[in-house]
Amino acid sequence: MYAQIIIDITSDALDRAYTYRIPDGMQVSAGDRVSIPFGVSNAIKTGYVVGLTEHVDYDPDKVKEIKSVMHDAISVKEQLIHLASWMSVEYGTTMNQCLKTVLPVKRAVRKNSRRIDPLLRYAEEKDEYHELNPEQQAAADSIVEGFKKCVEKACVDNDCSGTASASVPLAGRSSYELSAHTGEASSLRKNPDISVPRYLLHGITGSGKTEVYLHVMEQVIKAGYKVIMLIPEISLTYQTVIRVSTRFKGRVAILNSRMSIGERFEQYMKCEKGEVDILVGPRSAVFAPFEKLGIIIMDEEHEGAYKSETAPRYETRDVAYERAKLCHCPVLYGSATPSVNIYTQALKNEVSLIELHRRAKSGSSLAATEIIDLREELAKGNRSIFSNRLHELIKEKLQRHEQIMLFMNRRGYSSFVSCRSCGQAIKCPHCDVSLTLHRDGIMRCHYCGYEIPVMKKCPTCGSPYLAPFGFGTEKLESLVKQTFPEAAVLRMDADTTKNKGGHEKILEQFRSHKADILIGTQMIVKGHDFPDVTLVGLIAADLSLSAPDFHASEKTFQLITQAAGRAGRDKDSGQVIIQTYQPDHYSIALSAAQNYKLFYEKEMRFRKLMGYPPIEHLMTIQLLSKDEDMLGIISDSAAQTFKQECDAAKAEFIGPLNASVYKVNDIYRKIVYIKHPEHDIIIRLRDRFTALVRNVDKRGFVMLNYDVQ
Repeated sequence: MYAQIIIDITSDALDRAYTYRIPDGMQVSAGDRVSIPFGVSNAIKTGYVVGLTEHVDYDPDKVKEIKSVMHDAISVKEQLIHLASWMSVEYGTTMNQCLKTVLPVKRAVRKNSRRIDPLLRYAEEKDEYHELNPEQQAAADSIVEGFKKCVEKACVDNDCSGTASASVPLAGRSSYELSAHTGEASSLRKNPDISVPRYLLHGITGSGKTEVYLHVMEQVIKAGYKVIMLIPEISLTYQTVIRVSTRFKGRVAILNSRMSIGERFEQYMKCEKGEVDILVGPRSAVFAPFEKLGIIIMDEEHEGAYKSETAPRYETRDVAYERAKLCHCPVLYGSATPSVNIYTQALKNEVSLIELHRRAKSGSSLAATEIIDLREELAKGNRSIFSNRLHELIKEKLQRHEQIMLFMNRRGYSSFVSCRSCGQAIKCPHCDVSLTLHRDGIMRCHYCGYEIPVMKKCPTCGSPYLAPFGFGTEKLESLVKQTFPEAAVLRMDADTTKNKGGHEKILEQFRSHKADILIGTQMIVKGHDFPDVTLVGLIAADLSLSAPDFHASEKTFQLITQAAGRAGRDKDSGQVIIQTYQPDHYSIALSAAQNYKLFYEKEMRFRKLMGYPPIEHLMTIQLLSKDEDMLGIISDSAAQTFKQECDAAKAEFIGPLNASVYKVNDIYRKIVYIKHPEHDIIIRLRDRFTALVRNVDKRGFVMLNYDVQ
């Protein structure tokens, strides 16, 4: 017997499977981590078994043997190997990159450590269990019924006579097959017969989606199965994590971005050993090594944090579905503002749509919303960042000892520092962006981390007349303290939460009413439930509309709707003030009205007109190089030939263009776009463009990144 093994190195040239003989008596299965002699020198390398075969296509005597199986590492299930293979094809990255994404890296953890996640310090002794209202109960029952049908079908496929199988084998039910004789990602073939139920729980803010999740979890765990609960980031769903942890005490593992590699590995091991029933975490939690996975829940499905920014640039929504197909379990997506993509699938009946139309808490209703036109404020002589109406309401709420949240989607003290003589902004020498001024007198680049003290003279013309322009959360905090000195103020952004436990500490202080006003970026406006908050103010609601992204209107609608949902979540009525220079834009007007369906209709008209996803598939290919001249030559040369091939395939090709931020950390970036209605054609064209670049770029000047939507 022979094993197909991927070497655990990053070189693209070695992104293929190698055949090794399995010694007599050695037990090896797909997913095992093994030691093997590699190359002419027989240096010991680490690899992963991705398939088994009984034959080789060349002299068996020349095949080397596996040295040992590394039993101290996580024994990854074959489904994760298949998932990595699918990701390699879908996202155009090496099998090694995908394996390193789906397989947790082992690191030593202190023996006898009793680390308690900071979140659990704030867990209440008793969970506030709420009876489901009829609407919530119907939603939960529908999802649980889908889970039961998946279990029944898995039992039939596995011939387990009606009993739940501990681990349903991949054979006969895997959505993808890996060719045993090559083990290459390109050998995957999709099986169209495999499908599992998907649900979209679309409920207004405060409608009790979390309580539905908890009820479904309870039923799944009672049946002997495990749960993956995906959240965009701990800080965005802080209270959700606490509720899950208190409802299922001692049976929950938690991942977050502040954990060390060793701490993350420790949580994965709890999952593999069956010590927990639930893993709560960001996108990487979708790869949890649970034996009996019963459901994947993806809260706040619309969040951008679910999209990986490094290779493989995977979309968690799609990876969760592929993982569910391999495990034969349902997927539940939840959001008050679902992505246009998932809602389109729901309207096509590819996803079951379940809606919650009213708030769960008795006496609670959506906040009253007012849109303030900042142009009119200026015409009245008001040059403050607070409109007269917002100023009036803040004073009123403070007098009544009610809480206030102020949202500003930009951190720092000032957006940039500019010379009043020549007009040039002070830029980062390594990136094509302006430096942001912070209150400590340091100008920082939010892309690469470069920082310098505030300059006294303009580096372009030598003028001493430098001045800050614009503002961020840090400056907003300063102005709030000046304007409302009687208020206790907290600020929550990337600067104040960079240390472990930073998010939890700030949120708990605000929840305990140790502050009157919470100022912050988008991390304060999503997923939180503060009963004493009766006013939410959006200082510059239209900032995100100026982003060079076709999602700009969608993201703006989501941000404002989520922010507005923080006010009046208890019996006291809430008020929301939206300050904007574009009061008539449909994303702002309809978010104020909390009218998702009408927003969707208007947004889809725009997408159809422009041929943007989900109407057509869009492939973005980014070309990166430290050599600006070679980047231009190579991208232009490849694009010249490729455009003809796109014309033949009836695909739209745009580029190469300079990226919106052309230089980051001394690396120059160009972009090409490919649009076509058919997914498979988009993937084929991506691979063809890659081949053309590699044919021109013999010395490897250019690196490629892919993003398919």
